[in-house]
Amino acid sequence: MKIIVTGSLGNISKPLTEVLVGQGHEVTVVSSDPNKREAIESLGAASAIGSIADVQFLTDTFTGADAVYAMIPLSFSEPDLGDYLRRIAQNYLQALQQAGPRRVVVMSGWAADLTRSENIEHIFDDLKTSLTIMRPAAFYTNFYQSIDLIKGKGFIGKFLTLRYVGLRALLTGKTGLLMGNYGGEDRIVFVSPKDIADAVAEEILLLPQGKNIRYVGSEEMTCNEAAKIIGSAVGKPWLKWVLLSDKDMLQGLKMAKVPDKLAETLVEMQAAMHSGKALENFHRARPKMGKIKLADFAREFALVYHQK
Repeated sequence: MKIIVTGSLGNISKPLTEVLVGQGHEVTVVSSDPNKREAIESLGAASAIGSIADVQFLTDTFTGADAVYAMIPLSFSEPDLGDYLRRIAQNYLQALQQAGPRRVVVMSGWAADLTRSENIEHIFDDLKTSLTIMRPAAFYTNFYQSIDLIKGKGFIGKFLTLRYVGLRALLTGKTGLLMGNYGGEDRIVFVSPKDIADAVAEEILLLPQGKNIRYVGSEEMTCNEAAKIIGSAVGKPWLKWVLLSDKDMLQGLKMAKVPDKLAETLVEMQAAMHSGKALENFHRARPKMGKIKLADFAREFALVYHQK
């Protein structure tokens, strides 16, 4: 098969490319970075360098392909995240409609259908081809964004908070640290990007009719149980995951001068996880869990943690 993989050499796209090339498929990887060309081609794939904001580039790249894996990289430099996601999803839709691949797999998120701003799945309803929407749970790799905070304070916070709030804005009179509006004893499904890549590779070879949904997870536990696994791997078995209210989370983001719409989106995304509705939907779908457990990832995490 001729398969197009978007997402450059990211956490999912790189292992996905390796799997598909290993299966003997003709793979083209889309990247906006010309410096990635050599690394892409070293995997045995072709490279297509251009922007997913360019519909004509996408159309030209997708034309003649049997299958397309479409993902939208999150961009928090955009003041309105929802508008950005919808805009890029529309670009994909136009290009896919014009190019006409018979199989499309779109990356979403396990709580995307529960949020107003993040849900772009409905945009693909008009796509007249075999379509699967992937809904992976919370990525193991998000823990990398908490390394500095774990080292400094011995707490874990949601990566979106850490990226945009900064250490000074993390300090609050009520809790000592602004961490995120899900955590603590909330039960969450976590997932390895490698398990997601394997699931996408499976889906690409299938040809179900119409629109389908596939959830992907590796292991379910509470946030504090996850924190203990990560903490134990780095010598801090007492590690805790602090939970804030939606109000405190929003206030902290605004103190950090995050644009209002973006701050509201971040709070909404985390609130959907704290509510337990994402977990209910996951259980209802009854997906098969992946192979890689959090303890496996924690060993990789510890190597990176101690190098910083």
